[in-house]
Amino acid sequence: MTSVSNVRKKTEDPTYIRKRAEELEEETIILRRWLHQHAEVSWKEYECTEYIVRYLEELGLDVHRYEGHTGCWTMIHGGKAQENSKTILLRADFDALPIQEETELSFASVHPGVFHGCGHETHAAMLLAACKMLVEIQEELPGNVKILFQAGEETANGAEYYVEQGILDGVDAVYGCHTASWLEKPYIAVNPGPRCASTDEFSIQVQGEGCHGGMPHQGKDALVAACSIVMNLQTMVSRGTDPVDALVVTVGKLESGTNYNVVADTACMSGTVRTYSKEVRDAVEEKMCQIAENTAQALGCTASVNYIKKTGAVVHDDPDMCRIAHDAVVKLFGQEALMETRPMGGGDDFAYFSERVPGIYAFIGAAMPSLDGKVHAHHHPKVCFNEESLKRGVAMHVQMAIDFLNE
Repeated sequence: MTSVSNVRKKTEDPTYIRKRAEELEEETIILRRWLHQHAEVSWKEYECTEYIVRYLEELGLDVHRYEGHTGCWTMIHGGKAQENSKTILLRADFDALPIQEETELSFASVHPGVFHGCGHETHAAMLLAACKMLVEIQEELPGNVKILFQAGEETANGAEYYVEQGILDGVDAVYGCHTASWLEKPYIAVNPGPRCASTDEFSIQVQGEGCHGGMPHQGKDALVAACSIVMNLQTMVSRGTDPVDALVVTVGKLESGTNYNVVADTACMSGTVRTYSKEVRDAVEEKMCQIAENTAQALGCTASVNYIKKTGAVVHDDPDMCRIAHDAVVKLFGQEALMETRPMGGGDDFAYFSERVPGIYAFIGAAMPSLDGKVHAHHHPKVCFNEESLKRGVAMHVQMAIDFLNE
């Protein structure tokens, strides 16, 4: 007869975690499809917040809302937690994009012009299912698991609000994940180093003097000055930054002029800056102002820069968290599931958390061809994500929580 003391705890058995996540696969897919079908843009995720709250409350959890804001949080208190026990935060975003969906999926968005083209609904579904598993093994947990369903990630700084509201109070580490359209199943990437670039936004207003298009010498062409600024900004990358450091300066929008035969008196451009280096990022605004103002002045115009720092780079720089994440993947799916990936130019406001407490942001391989046979990138109106990857994301949430709390 086997004594109770010799029975292996569920929290000590990665095989149990993996199999339980597999058992919840159908439920996770149902959650994902409902969220996908009811996609809502940043800070307007009202219906989805209610859906998430109801699910959590049905698990018996005490759910906390944010007055005037979407999103919610809850705490799963470990049955073996002590006063000095650790707490890990599990975070999932769930906002969609202002894009018209073209996937032709049976569960396509019912809201015209709103689409989960970045896969955030998969993040929320995976974390909801993970909450169910964690509640099931709650009494075995030696610490606490804080849960955040975060709105507004696509604004590039939505996480800032939750940090200001104290979501990191008492938190010792943070874990999150992103489904990856560039990575096939069953691969998971948790390797050390930069993951996502910092994301800043800028706009430059150029003021000139309009005149007749046939007599341009009588005015000061703001459009020509703006075009020169666009080109000169690239010298920040090619001549103003160490080639070892990555820097992207993209002008994505330029507006100027009123008619074909009129010299433009104003021009306005806007764009984004991406890098993995805090030092490079901190130096960009001053350089941009110098280039814009001096270029405009040389052409008889003036320029003003509005630079908005949004979110820093996501970097895996905590050795313990890197080790825990690496071992969690191996425990659950074997060494062959690990995939080292290069840093990506996309940003994620997960940095607001991982800059303050040790963090890991895993990429869950979910590449899937759309009906046209092509594997599309995130934010494309036809991008699809492989639902077979969801169970792996669920298991990773749970295993990361268990392993961190058991350290």
